[in-house]
Amino acid sequence: MPDIHIRAEGCAGRITLDRPEALNALTYDMCLAIEDALDVWANDDNVRLILIDAVGDKAFCAGGDIQELYERGKAGDYAYGQTFWADEYRLNAKIFEYSKPIVSFLQGFTMGGGVGIGCHGTHRIVDHKSSISMPECSIGLVPDVGGSMMLALAPGRIGEYLGLTTARMRGADAVYAGFADMLIPASKWDSLKSALIAKGDVEILTQNTDARPATNLPALQKAVDRHFAGETLGDILRSLRTADPADAEFAADTLKALGRSSPLSMACTVEMMHRLRGDALTIRKALDLEYRFTYRALEHGDFVEGIRAAIIDKDRNPNWQHDLDSLPAVAVSNMLLPLGPNKLSFEKKG
Repeated sequence: MPDIHIRAEGCAGRITLDRPEALNALTYDMCLAIEDALDVWANDDNVRLILIDAVGDKAFCAGGDIQELYERGKAGDYAYGQTFWADEYRLNAKIFEYSKPIVSFLQGFTMGGGVGIGCHGTHRIVDHKSSISMPECSIGLVPDVGGSMMLALAPGRIGEYLGLTTARMRGADAVYAGFADMLIPASKWDSLKSALIAKGDVEILTQNTDARPATNLPALQKAVDRHFAGETLGDILRSLRTADPADAEFAADTLKALGRSSPLSMACTVEMMHRLRGDALTIRKALDLEYRFTYRALEHGDFVEGIRAAIIDKDRNPNWQHDLDSLPAVAVSNMLLPLGPNKLSFEKKG
């Protein structure tokens, strides 16, 4: 298919996203094609590893292709989105649980759905110009595609901070937060890909890692942990609004960022972080919880309005259902209730 190149080369199963004009945004058909390839290669002894990359310098994958999701949701067709997300999440789990090494090269933007493809493998490569983020709250969703699991595992309360502010992580910060494994200068990528294809040995990657890259997130860690430790979004807002002078700049910048996102999405994200933390965390548990929200997102959430404001009309002035200070707790509970017979299934259909 024209949007993605899937082939076996040497010792590698290769997946190359090829929609550079759309920042390699992931379509539904691309998701299905990736899953089919992984299923075939799982039982192919000639394929020793999977190599995932993308065409162009601007982006590995800037997220899912949400245009049709918006149009279907606007028309009252909620089943399309429910099916899309269910199949995408099954793929995310398959990548995380895959029996062979999966190496991804994450140049430029990796956002949302791109995280689900590129950040669940065993060897996630970034460089100094990489930019990784979970921007879902800004469009009326919650961090999904298994991103909630990664946020819950991030140091301290960095997960809440990244999820609610939708802040972008440069390469070194992505390593710090657990969204990448190693920073390798992009000038080495082509030769490394060739070596992986020829030998199928991932050990070559560790020999080329920048071991001490500069990071920004550690400097924010104490302030983040102070202000994002509350049980609810309201707790976080109160802490930021009453910050000590030493945290005044951090608090002002953070409150400005929170003011751009859906209150419902942010409150649900905080609740999800608290439910997921602990020894029982698995990607399937995270995806199941995410799906409770996305299953309802088109009909009951802020997603359609968020896409209208950000992508369709581009007025950046969404009319969210709730204000930051008047969000009823029951709204959060309703979005995260179990789905009963409609719960997420990890079984491939057909």
